[in-house]
Amino acid sequence: MKRQIIIANWKCNPIAAKEAKELFDSVKEKAKRFKEAEIIICPPFIYLSSLKADKSIKLGAQNCFWEDKGAYTGEVSALMVKDLKTEYVISGHSERRKYFNETDGIVNKKLKAILNAGLIPVFCIGETQEERYNNQTEDILKKQISLGLEGISANKFPLLIIAYEPIWAIGTGNPCDAKEAQKMRLFIKDVLEKNYNSNTAEETMILYGGSVNSENSSLYIKQAGFNGLLVGGASLNAEEFIKIIKQAL
Repeated sequence: MKRQIIIANWKCNPIAAKEAKELFDSVKEKAKRFKEAEIIICPPFIYLSSLKADKSIKLGAQNCFWEDKGAYTGEVSALMVKDLKTEYVISGHSERRKYFNETDGIVNKKLKAILNAGLIPVFCIGETQEERYNNQTEDILKKQISLGLEGISANKFPLLIIAYEPIWAIGTGNPCDAKEAQKMRLFIKDVLEKNYNSNTAEETMILYGGSVNSENSSLYIKQAGFNGLLVGGASLNAEEFIKIIKQAL
């Protein structure tokens, strides 16, 4: 049986290193009892070197650049992230797409860089509220998957996680209904099967993200069938994040 994957995306929080370490250590201590879950914390880059992963908790980065090194002021490469004992990297998050104009092509280059570095990408996809209302959700997801994974062979998929995050649900307190989320999970599997093969579709881990909390986390795992969760704001509260994990397992 696959282990559930629970990822905390701290985004641009917290503002002090001391606070980041306290939050991380609090989660790390309580996470030791959840042996059936892979728990991953994705803090801002600046805190990665001061936080220490172990068997109970792993580290992930929120982003990376697609080149290994060079004259790219302000960028951080996948190899740099790897050197900090980080195992996962988020790519394609809707906030990167929206605020930093990251296209499917850019996401594709980043996914390849992450995989080439031997790291595990958390590939985010999802539709806006307008796209949802216009019944474009499936078209958008199919496009993001096809372009984002273009040129990536099926043998790389054991090192790939897909996170379905409906953009209209992120940070709004309006999570996706479990039945609707399940429908999207099955659609993603169908796209993977058509683009690759049934084994690839079956083996790929798919997570849900978007206003996840301790009251709804179990619905996405036990009812909608997701392999785990990508948690945003709620992961900044150690007690709530642990409750989310406990309810999901």
